[in-house]
Amino acid sequence: MNQILVVDDEAEIRTSLEEILREEGYGVRGAATAAEAMTLLQDAPYDVLLLDIWLPDRDGLEVLSEVRQQAVETRPEVIIISGHGTIETAVKATKLGAYDFLEKPLSLDRTLIVVKNAVEARRLRSENEEFKRQFSASSVLTGESVPLKALRQQIRLMAPTNGRVLIYGESGTGKELIARSIHAESLRRDRVFVELNCAAIPEAHIEAELFGYRHGVHPGGPPEQRGTLERADGGTLFLDEVGDMSLKTQAKVLCALDEQLFTPVGGSQPLHVDVRLIASTNKDLEEEIGKGNFREDLFYRLNVVPFYVPPLRTRKEDIPFLAREFLADFGRQYGRPRMEISADALDALSQYHWPGNVRELKNVVERVMILNPRVLRIERKHLPPLTHKAGSRKKEEFSSLQQARDAYEREYILKKIEEARNNVSHAAELLGLERSHLYRKMKALGIGVRE
Repeated sequence: MNQILVVDDEAEIRTSLEEILREEGYGVRGAATAAEAMTLLQDAPYDVLLLDIWLPDRDGLEVLSEVRQQAVETRPEVIIISGHGTIETAVKATKLGAYDFLEKPLSLDRTLIVVKNAVEARRLRSENEEFKRQFSASSVLTGESVPLKALRQQIRLMAPTNGRVLIYGESGTGKELIARSIHAESLRRDRVFVELNCAAIPEAHIEAELFGYRHGVHPGGPPEQRGTLERADGGTLFLDEVGDMSLKTQAKVLCALDEQLFTPVGGSQPLHVDVRLIASTNKDLEEEIGKGNFREDLFYRLNVVPFYVPPLRTRKEDIPFLAREFLADFGRQYGRPRMEISADALDALSQYHWPGNVRELKNVVERVMILNPRVLRIERKHLPPLTHKAGSRKKEEFSSLQQARDAYEREYILKKIEEARNNVSHAAELLGLERSHLYRKMKALGIGVRE
């Protein structure tokens, strides 16, 4: 329920407003003086403050000025009401931050409309501030490794420009986080950041998602849809996994990049946009060009500034920082008390090779928290078997070169099977082997199909 505070020294007006607003479903409190109002504002948050400009103990504009100094998340929208309103007073109130100005005698309909709009403005402001906080928090690159420090420096250098960026990295390394960090430090930070995952959208729909469509091009769908390019106008467009885009769509993207001009699907009028483009891929695009899967001219348009995000296994010194950050984040999400993690558990996490990179580490931390609701300190025994086994394994001694080769081969095949999510056929493709050959290898090395 939205809360309204009515401040007016005229009891009849105050009571009347309280009754009307309660009938509309608002929670309402009243105050006759500025001092009483400030006490109520300190005790509880209000969405809207209806404030008389003439109060017995203070000028209403002074109260407005003081209220505007409150923290954004607790500050109400202020509507000034006065029986002696002048244009000069209204202008002054607006400059001090008042949402609106109402003259006495109050019009019931206008008052309710202004209050409703003020409540909505307060809600949107709160959501916007929360979004900014979340965006800022999610755009912080956690870790102190040399590769990560170099990446931060590169972001600081390139973010303030409009240069196109192509981010390379394995799945789960945080390519989207890099894109958001670039946007957060750019001159477009106050404008929109729009993401399009090229791998997640069916090929038949990606053009409509990117360029939008007009005139009911899709039967049964809405007559018009703004595409991501149009929605990103003035801000940043992030094309995630651009290597999965079809050649047909690549050609259209190339034209749009050259002119910042495109025509929606089914449309006849071209649209001009001002968009900074950031793209990412987990593929070797030069290799894809050689295979005929990616346009060379588009590659050179995108690859103005290449960013390489290192896999987690090459910056293991960042694992303790990330693990503690994820513990704190999930603790807040699940309403848990602060959790610690032991040095032994951190050592186990650091020994694991993390084929799923930072995303896998984040999932492991969340799993540990969910499965151990009463634990305040994460120990090695609380970790999943895979990381526990990897972390507890000591340096092995081999009696022969063949034994060492078999051990390495076994670990490498297990890694690929895990990357393929236990799909042996897909694992065989990753290894460049025939499926039957991989089965023979697995049998020889003692690897079960379910392992």
